[in-house]
Amino acid sequence: MIDILERDLFNWAIYPRFSELSNDYGQVVEYREFERGSSFGVKHLTFKSVAVNHKVSANGYIISDGKGSVAITGDTAETDEIWGLCNGVDDLRAILVECAFPDDLSELAHVSDHLTPASLKLELAKLNDQTVPVFIVCIKPMYREKVIEQIRGLALANVDILEIGKVYDF
Repeated sequence: MIDILERDLFNWAIYPRFSELSNDYGQVVEYREFERGSSFGVKHLTFKSVAVNHKVSANGYIISDGKGSVAITGDTAETDEIWGLCNGVDDLRAILVECAFPDDLSELAHVSDHLTPASLKLELAKLNDQTVPVFIVCIKPMYREKVIEQIRGLALANVDILEIGKVYDF
């Protein structure tokens, strides 16, 4: 996977090859592979990776600083494992969930393994603690207003749209 990133994306044609750059703190990027389902540390944080349902291999994560945890689904369609993990986290402070397409594009969402507001509602029903704040991320820009309108129409408790540029403290 690292070879693909360096060849196709961080190749000086599209983006700089950050692994070749350094600053006063050292190397800018250092790649480290990990196995799905594993836990690993970065500075004071612990990351637990979990496979999610997406056409291209994708992971969700539960991230903890030892005082609180945040879950991020990443790109996913209907899935169970990450919700099971979330249900086992006592200090879960927030969940960031993708919701890419509006309900009228549910077929496209299904074949590309993404969520719509209707499928999001079904996924959130898998949570035992319905008081955990949920923030919606990864909305396709061309459908943003429609997806937000549909999510708000569901009147789901503790669900909000993550705001770009806002600082969140969990």
